[in-house]
Parts: sequence; C-alpha cells; structure tokens
Amino acid sequence: MTSARGILLDIEGTTTPIAFVKDVLFPFARRNAASFLAAHGQQPEVEGELALLAKERRRERPDGTLPGESSDPLPYLFWLMDRDRKSTALKALQGRIWRDGYESGTLVSEVYPDVVPALARLRAAAIDVSIFSSGSVLAQRLLFGHTNAGDLRPYLRAHFDTTTGGKKEAASYERIASELGFAPRQVLFVSDVAEELDAAEEAGMETALCVRSGTQEPTESRHRVVRSLDEI
Repeated sequence: MTSARGILLDIEGTTTPIAFVKDVLFPFARRNAASFLAAHGQQPEVEGELALLAKERRRERPDGTLPGESSDPLPYLFWLMDRDRKSTALKALQGRIWRDGYESGTLVSEVYPDVVPALARLRAAAIDVSIFSSGSVLAQRLLFGHTNAGDLRPYLRAHFDTTTGGKKEAASYERIASELGFAPRQVLFVSDVAEELDAAEEAGMETALCVRSGTQEPTESRHRVVRSLDEI
C-alpha cells in the first residue's frame, strides 16, 4: 500500500488498454465527426470549440492554410487525429462525439481487470484517486461511466485534462496537487509515459511507471515500475 494521500492516474496504458483507445475510440470519432458537426455545429459550446480549433490551426501556419484551403474544420481535425496531437479543441470535440456512442450503447470502454479491485481498496483506505489525461474531462467521465466493469465514477474524486496544462510540464502537476489540497509529495502519479513522470517528479510528486502486458519493457527507469495497480 502506498503512503500517498492521493493517487493520480493516467488512462491510456494505465487503466485502459491502448488498443481500445487507438482501435475503437479514435476510429469512432473519425467516422462520426462530419455527421456530429452537421447536427451540432451551431450549438454555442461546439462553436466555441471550433473557434479554438481555428485558433490552433492559425498557430500551425500564420496564413491558416495548413492543412486544406477552406474554412471547413474537418481537414484540420483529421490532420490532428492522424498525428495524435494533444489538441485541447480536438479532445473536447472527440469527447462530444463519443458521448453519442456511449449513450447509445455502441461504445463500452475497457479497463484492466486489476482496476476495480485497486479502486475499491484505495477508497477503503481513504486514499483519493483522480485522473489526469490528455482526453477531455467529458471524455474521461464518459469512459469511466460506461466500462465493462460498470460505472466507476464514484471511485474518482476529480478529473484533469490539458486545460490544466501539458502532461509533460511540471507546473501542471503543481496545479493539480494544489487543487486537490495536497502537497505534491503527498500525491503518487502513475503513467506509462516516462516524460510525464519526469514532469510530475520535478513538481515533487511520487511516481510509478506502469508497464502493462504486451507493452515494451523499459531498458532502465528512474521511476518505480509497476505492472498492475495491485502493486500500489
């Protein structure tokens, strides 16, 4: 059992198989992006996210011509998807598209078998568990609310996304600890990405590198290695 008062978890490769995200969620968003924008593009919240998307596109190239030449947001949306960019606007729009899939029952998210027992054990020990992912807070809540193990949202105290800051920036972890009411040293961050753990460590958090079955074993790691949340 950890001595931390709070656990901060990544999602992809930590609580949820990478294949589910890459092979199910991402293709679903791509297939349904055009119909979603046609149906919901005039809603104020979606218009705001499209405006943010256009702003991000202008930063790619000042004349706004990358990629595509029209005002149609889809080419740039697909360009970001192809590069797995951690775009805040992209992630927000993906979350809205996935909501339709989850609510219709088309999407059911996967979590590793050790996740629910670990969450239950940590809750029993009065240790807070929160999520930090590049996916939007909406997408996170949908994922944990519609899993193959049921609704896991009651186990989770808080959700953080890139509106808090980049996952490879130490300041993001300092902000998260502050919002949770903990000193950074009282929080353990678990992720499958070493660069994210480096940033969390710089902020003062404890860290653990999650290495799941079928993923590449690290040749060396400055972070504690865990292969299951049972080890936390």
